[in-house]
Formats: sequence, C-alpha cells, structure tokens
Amino acid sequence: MKALYRRYRPKALSEVVGQEQITSVLANSLKNGKIAHAYLFIGPRGTGKTSVARILAHEINHFDYELEDDYLDIIEMDAASNRGIENIREIRERASIAPTKGKYKIYIIDEVHMLTKEAFNALLKTLEEPPEHVIFIMATTDVQKVPITITSRSQVHTFKLANPSTMFEHLKNICKAEKIDIDDAALKIVVKRGGGSYRDSLSLLDQVSTLSDSKITEEMLNHALGLPQETIVEELLTAYDSANTNAIRELLTSLTETGVKTDVIANELIDAIISNPQPNRIILLDKLTQISPSDTPNVKSAKLLVALCAAQNTVVQTVPQPIIQRAVAPAPAPVKPVTPVTPAPAPTAPQEEPKPAPVAPEPEAPKVEKVSNDAGAEEIWQAVVNNIAQKSPLLTSDIVAAKYTLKDGVLKIYTGSYIKAKNIDKRRNFITEVLPNEISVEITKETLVDNPDVANIAAIMGGGEEIQIDA
Repeated sequence: MKALYRRYRPKALSEVVGQEQITSVLANSLKNGKIAHAYLFIGPRGTGKTSVARILAHEINHFDYELEDDYLDIIEMDAASNRGIENIREIRERASIAPTKGKYKIYIIDEVHMLTKEAFNALLKTLEEPPEHVIFIMATTDVQKVPITITSRSQVHTFKLANPSTMFEHLKNICKAEKIDIDDAALKIVVKRGGGSYRDSLSLLDQVSTLSDSKITEEMLNHALGLPQETIVEELLTAYDSANTNAIRELLTSLTETGVKTDVIANELIDAIISNPQPNRIILLDKLTQISPSDTPNVKSAKLLVALCAAQNTVVQTVPQPIIQRAVAPAPAPVKPVTPVTPAPAPTAPQEEPKPAPVAPEPEAPKVEKVSNDAGAEEIWQAVVNNIAQKSPLLTSDIVAAKYTLKDGVLKIYTGSYIKAKNIDKRRNFITEVLPNEISVEITKETLVDNPDVANIAAIMGGGEEIQIDA
C-alpha cells in the first residue's frame, strides 16, 4: 500500500491545497496560452513544488497525469546527484531534438541550487536562447544559491508553508476518507509537528494511524512521540516567570523520567515563547537556542536547567561614564599664614586699584525634554516586536532592548549599538510590513535615555549606554 503522502498527491492544479496564489496564475496562463520558457519554484520542502511542476508539465502537453506514468517528453533530473557541467551539456544536446508526442519537451530540475557554478553557466546559455519547443521547470529550497542571471530569466513562484487551520482541515478530510479515528487535540499535534509541510504532516499522520485500533488520543500521541503536554510546558514557563526553582526541577525530572528528551523540551519551550512572545522571556529564548545538538545528554540537561533557573531578564541601567577620566589633583594641605615684616614703601606715583577677575558662571546642565509620541505609538511598537519575535527569533532580544519614538509619522528606533542597528536594519521589512503606509522608519545606533535626570548627567559626561547583565 502506498504511503498517504503519495496517495493524496494532487493530480491537477485544482487539487493543490494551500497554494491558490500560484495555481490560479498558472491555470490562467494555460487558459490564455501564455506559457513561459522557464519557471522557478521556490519555498520550503514539502510545500508542493515538485508536485505542481509535474502537473504543469502534463497540462502544458495535455497529457493525462498519473503518479506512475512515464512520458519521453517530460524529463526529471535531481540536481543534488546530477550537478555537474556534463549533466547540463547532455540536456543542451538533447534539447535540440524535437518532442516525440507533446508540443514541448519539458525538463524538471529539482533542487536546482545544487548545480555547480560551471553547470549554471551552461544552463544560462540555454535559457538565454531557448529552443521554442523546450521549457524548464526548476525547483529549489534555497533560492539564495541560485544565480540572479537564472532567476531573472525565469517566472518565479514562491510556495508557502500551510497555515495551521488549512492543514488541520486537509488532514481531517484525509482521516475521514481513510477512516482514521483521531481526536482533534491529537490531530493538532500532528499539524504542529508537521511544521506546515504537507509531506511531513501526511507522513506523520501515516505513522500515528497505526497506534491504536480505537480512537487515537492526545495522551497516546504525546507518549508515542516523546512530547511533553502543553500544560506542562506552560507550567515550566510560569515557574520561570516566578523564579520557582523547585517547581522547575520537579517538572524537568517528571518529563525526563517519562522519556521526554531535553532537545524536545527545549524546542517546545522555544515554540511556546515564539507563539506568545513576552519581554521577560526573551533572555530564556536566547539561552535555549544555545543548547547544541552536539552536546552530550548531561550537558544539554544542565544547560536547560541553568537557562530556566538563572536566565532572568535583568536589565540594569547604569550612570554613564566618560571615555576619558580627568585626573583631579588632591587639595593642598592648609599652611599657617606668616605675617611678614616689611619696610615702609617709598613714595610712588598713584596707581589704579586692580579690578577683580570675572567669575565664570557655573555651567547649567542641559535640559532634556521627554518626547511626546504620536497617538497609538505603544500599540504600533508592540506589533513590531511581536512580528519580529515570530519571524526572526534571534533578533528578538535586540528589538526588545531597543527604545523608540514615534513623532510626526517617523518611527525612530534607538539600539545603543552599531551592531544591533545593523542587524535590525537587515530585517527592516519585518518592521515596515506591520506599519501604516504613512509611517517611515529610522534605525540608529544612538541611545535614548527617557529619564531627564539621567539624560542630563549623560549629556554632561559624554553620552550613556544601557548594559544588560545576564544572571
């Protein structure tokens, strides 16, 4: 019997789930006869790139699509194992031969980013002057490695991971068709562990479908996959928030005794924090990502325990110090005055009495006024923080530590560090995509001190900086 992911592989563009933004465009292109000579499908694994490539190849040539069919005019090549220039030269030589049955000879190149530099150069020559009867459909999980010269000559389509609700309904329909008795809570675990990949989710469902002849429950699935229950993960985070080390130790012991691995616990905690980011848990997130798969089990357990018990989010704001300290000479010891005996002065011409030297006024400390933010600034900033926490977890600690002002439609982000400013600027699109169009963004390495007293001291002494100390 075929695996579920093969039995439920779509055979027509209309059967593809969750990629309507692509299938609708391709269907219209076929309907109107506007077919490109090269397509590039990009996106994570298991999102349907190869399946859509095969469907498109068959529909272009009006072939009936079956999973096991074999047409001479559709040639598939895996670039991971055929990545050399000689493989592309062979394609170029055969491309000149007319198709046997269909209108086009179609080459499907999977994992095209694996080609060598020389192979890409050879492929480029064919894409620049393609024979009229040849079409290339390329797929990749790493578009950054595909030369821009290839990308610019292709029609690019981006495949996305399925959102949880779409995947849940898709799997539920399959369970109904396959008579797999599984409760919703257990099916949600399959969706979560599948990570938005259709192939991975179906493979996991296929695996758990044999757990029981009766209803498959959440508890049964957690035990089979070695996963902690969501309630225990929340209890761990609550214990972390309250610095309850005894509760943390007891919960970790309970999990490890039931066979749950340290890696799994750490990953579940990371997922929970990312799905609901809170400022006080950012340091914990940073510590959890430092647990390496190459560590021994004991080291992993120790790092996890230390992260939960000691990684409190403590921020200490210090009075800034000047870069150069001026040495101040000690005051001289007092000397007892001696009254000198002087002879009577000789008569001289009258002199003007010396004027006292002017006394410089004491320097007035610079005044710093608090910035009055635009209305709704706090909600807008929280949307920025949440979006970055979800899409770039490693950048979360930098954005949470930053300060901001929103004045006259300009969101200015103060990072206090050139490196942090540079890192945040690289992900500027995660900021702008949640902002109204009328708001612009400015990212600076400057430090914003919102306490007027501290700001006055900082201005006098040469600037300030916030220092974050990990416990």
